[in-house]
Amino acid sequence: MKSIVAAMDIETGAETVILTADRHLEAPNWTPDGKALLVNGDGCLFRIDLAEPSLQRVETGFAVQLNNDHGISPDGRSLAISDSSVTDESCIYTVPISGGTPLQVTAKTPSYWHGWSPDGERLAYVAKRPETGGTFQVFTCPVSGGEELQITREFDHCDGPDYTPDGKWIWFNGEIDGSVQLWRIRPDGSELESMLADDRVNWFPHPSPDGQWIAYLAYEAGTTGHPANRDVELRLLPAHGGAPRPLLELFGGQGTLNVPSWAPDSRRFAYVRYETA
Repeated sequence: MKSIVAAMDIETGAETVILTADRHLEAPNWTPDGKALLVNGDGCLFRIDLAEPSLQRVETGFAVQLNNDHGISPDGRSLAISDSSVTDESCIYTVPISGGTPLQVTAKTPSYWHGWSPDGERLAYVAKRPETGGTFQVFTCPVSGGEELQITREFDHCDGPDYTPDGKWIWFNGEIDGSVQLWRIRPDGSELESMLADDRVNWFPHPSPDGQWIAYLAYEAGTTGHPANRDVELRLLPAHGGAPRPLLELFGGQGTLNVPSWAPDSRRFAYVRYETA
């Protein structure tokens, strides 16, 4: 299978192919300076410089079983990664942006990173704990580790929590009775609001840096979970209400848009689509 790392211009709908690889790549992040993307593949993390695109390995020490839940701090100095190299299930760590030895953040597993607060102080993630009754819920904790705060309780499953640029909301996808839709909630767990409910299965909402748009992934109705190798659609939702706008149909799903991937100018976001031989 071939991986195509690309960017979508939300004004024109034009796709720019950044890199094509004969290996499985996932989940691009766009660096805050706009100069590079980060992707994962084969348990490792890679940097793609946009001026001369190629895969450059980022050193992550003992963490060599990374999944596709990773991201970049607002100041561009640190990475958050989710890795299971030394734990039975995914654990969150931070690493310098240039690479280095991971520092453990979450004491409990499984934990999957998804968002970084704009002030750089807290991480948002999904986790399953004894007190969640076997379901994944949204949590936050200090970036240095410490006591975690559970902020959702009403759902059968949650994923993809990502902060708005003003830090006042966390968007996520939440499942109730088999319907996966888009929600937002205050970082203290108050004011839960349904933001999109339609006949699609909607995952991974990502607010744009200017706070105007939500990019997300729409599966066909009846899809269970967020599988790979499906016909899916990238869509754009006005952050303050309105109808979603279809952008692109593609072959992908898991790995296409799992984590924040907006360019700092809010004009484009990155994703991965796939082609079979």
